[in-house]
Amino acid sequence: MERGMHMINTISVDTKKRDEMIDITNYVNEIIDRTGMKEGLVVVQSLHTTAGITVNENADPDVKTDFLRRLDELYPWHHTSDLHGEGNTAAHLKTSTVGHSQTVIVTNGELSLGTWQGIYLCEFDGPRSRRQVTIKTIPSE
Repeated sequence: MERGMHMINTISVDTKKRDEMIDITNYVNEIIDRTGMKEGLVVVQSLHTTAGITVNENADPDVKTDFLRRLDELYPWHHTSDLHGEGNTAAHLKTSTVGHSQTVIVTNGELSLGTWQGIYLCEFDGPRSRRQVTIKTIPSE
């Protein structure tokens, strides 16, 4: 890799449920390893309006369950006032709340994540095949 080169990679993720959180940390780590980047930033971005990206706990699966349940409480799937013809307004609201991207520092060739943190693709309108996630590595100069 040339110094200062910004590498862009895209991964595809299949989802199995309407709402789920899929840990994609290993995919991001593989891309960092492949680029040989030691210091810099990595940006992880969902290319969808109904699937977001977050950093959250990856040790206790109950965190994911609680996270998705609480979003459902905030944004119920069926709401009599929703006008969007596709019927997935809740998915759009959840994605905007979670966000479509995360930036993580890379130090010594590794993601600077806490002990219990992982990077998640958050599906809010599944199941879907081939959800696209773009991962951009930005080495320090």
